[in-house]
Amino acid sequence: MANHSAKGTVGETFVLDVERGKVFEFARATRARHPDFHTGDHPVAPPTFLTTTLFWQELTPGANPWPAVALDPQRGLHAEQEFVFFGPPPRAGTRLFCRSRIEDVFEKQGRRGGALTFAIMVTELRDQHGTLVAEARMTGVETSRPPGEGP
Repeated sequence: MANHSAKGTVGETFVLDVERGKVFEFARATRARHPDFHTGDHPVAPPTFLTTTLFWQELTPGANPWPAVALDPQRGLHAEQEFVFFGPPPRAGTRLFCRSRIEDVFEKQGRRGGALTFAIMVTELRDQHGTLVAEARMTGVETSRPPGEGP
């Protein structure tokens, strides 16, 4: 059962270094063919490259507030991922300072008769000057019944 009081939980700040090799590997793995992702000493990171924050977040104790939501893994799923940029995407060589928070936990009635609990985690990514570069918004959902149980 989701923990509604997790709303407002904030994690510790963690660092994401946008590395040239990792940008290239990510672009290649996702078949992103734009030359800006592959050329020069400071290639542009593909917008979805910011999903890699999850790897770095786990290296900093207390950085990930998501466990506070306590969605049941048997009934939970990843519903949506969104990236909002406040300027150009970061380039290789950029160091980003990231901080995640649980923005909301709420319920909606599902079309098939059960309640759905949604949780939204927002990760802010800031440059060395504290300027907001981007936000990663992740939405998870938990169904009211385990899979296979009918209405």
